Amino acid sequence: MSQIALPLAAGQGAGPSRIVAGNANAGVIDAFAHAQAWPFRTAILLGPPRSGKSLLARWFVEQDAGDVVDDAEAADETALFHAWNRAQESGRPLLFVSNKSDWRVTLPDLGSRLGAALRLEIGAPDDAMLADLVALHAELRGLALDESAAAYLVPRMPRSHMGVERLVAAIDRLSLERKQAPTLSIWRDALDTISGS
Repeated sequence: MSQIALPLAAGQGAGPSRIVAGNANAGVIDAFAHAQAWPFRTAILLGPPRSGKSLLARWFVEQDAGDVVDDAEAADETALFHAWNRAQESGRPLLFVSNKSDWRVTLPDLGSRLGAALRLEIGAPDDAMLADLVALHAELRGLALDESAAAYLVPRMPRSHMGVERLVAAIDRLSLERKQAPTLSIWRDALDTISGS
């Protein structure tokens, strides 16, 4: 499993302490390594819900690669404009993270500057990354999945980060409710549950 460790203290945050690296975020990770070459040293990170945007941003900061404004679409636009100016003055890269792929700003000066920023986007995970995500979410829940689980689940599951999380949560819940280890019957029922069947 290809993962990036986050240097977090025990008990810090409720999220994963590792990022699964795969096809969906490889371009983002590569771009982080070359932040000094970003246009105006500024980038905007976009991606679907639960795709690891905030985790990647935290890793970016932990690597001392630059500064981050998470949930940028909810921030005061004047403050964002000042953050952009500070990045230009200091030469330190600045990453804006947005939960909206169509993020638009109303402040003209900020809009023109963000229009020149590098756009980074997390895509849909492929089969290999989905399998790694299943393993990670199962591990986070202390859920022991048979080695054949990913081979069965991946071709049948939703092709998204959130889909993986919901599926593993459903497997865990059904396993606890039935007081039995997660086997093929539970995998099938979990797939039915998240598909609305």
